Amino acid sequence: MNIHALDTLEAIVKKFLTWPFYQQFSAQSALAQRLLVFASIVLYTTVILAFLYFFINPIVAYGSLASILAGLATGLGALPALFFKEVNQKTLYIMLGGAAGVMLAATSFSLVVPGIQYGNQLWPGKGMLIVAFGMLVGALFLELTDRWLPHDRFVGQDAETTGSLRKIWLFIIAITVHNFPEGMAVGVSFGSGDWHNGTALAIAIGLQNIPEGLAVALPLVGLGYSRKQALLIGTLSGLVEPIGGFLGVAAVTVFSSLLPFGMAFAAGAMLFVIADDIIPETQSKGKARSATFAVMIGFVVMMVLDNLLT
Repeated sequence: MNIHALDTLEAIVKKFLTWPFYQQFSAQSALAQRLLVFASIVLYTTVILAFLYFFINPIVAYGSLASILAGLATGLGALPALFFKEVNQKTLYIMLGGAAGVMLAATSFSLVVPGIQYGNQLWPGKGMLIVAFGMLVGALFLELTDRWLPHDRFVGQDAETTGSLRKIWLFIIAITVHNFPEGMAVGVSFGSGDWHNGTALAIAIGLQNIPEGLAVALPLVGLGYSRKQALLIGTLSGLVEPIGGFLGVAAVTVFSSLLPFGMAFAAGAMLFVIADDIIPETQSKGKARSATFAVMIGFVVMMVLDNLLT
């Protein structure tokens, strides 16, 4: 099933490369290509957000915009790939540790706590049970996703383990899948109508995406991809977040009773990523006390930031 999906993806890419419009685009100068792509993205994004704001719901527009900005932080983190082929592994682990701490605090204070509060408002005394159930479902969702899409961890890959194109695409798709619940968490938080929580969570996820973008881009450069290709792929891996953001904010805006469960689902999914991927990776080369302190510092910084915003 996975092999068939990858073959289909490769066939779509090949068909796109033979599309007349793409042929005309590729005939332009490199500067013209960049300007066209940038202008098209800005134009279409503006039109979609304006449509959401005026014809759907302003909260949906704001939540979608916040998830877009958080997703773009992945591209910001991938920028060093334009200048370096590798970053000191200790530095990368410290960055990932800080990101894990930030996300732990955001999960606790921006999703779990308000999820219990909203649950108690809808079903007095049962908010904790709803959140506990939703978190387990969110974790189970990512567990089943990982079973369907086996992949290597996203840091410290070498040419021997990721030398084939198929493994590289599996690795990219895995990162993209893990970004989806993060975007959904931003959308759900905005959908609650609590803009302070939504803003705090978007900032937290944006901060977390910076080292993740670096971890995506640098192995690609080391495997022979051009620096620009690595930057583009790193950026695109984070842009699935607006899809999750839109679906999350739209769902809880239309079906308000889904809000506690949606927050808990997003919290469980993100907690799974932190516990299963990010923290173990920071310790994969033995005891990394600096990364442990980075987790704690990240948690404290996000806790302070969350309280300042609220």
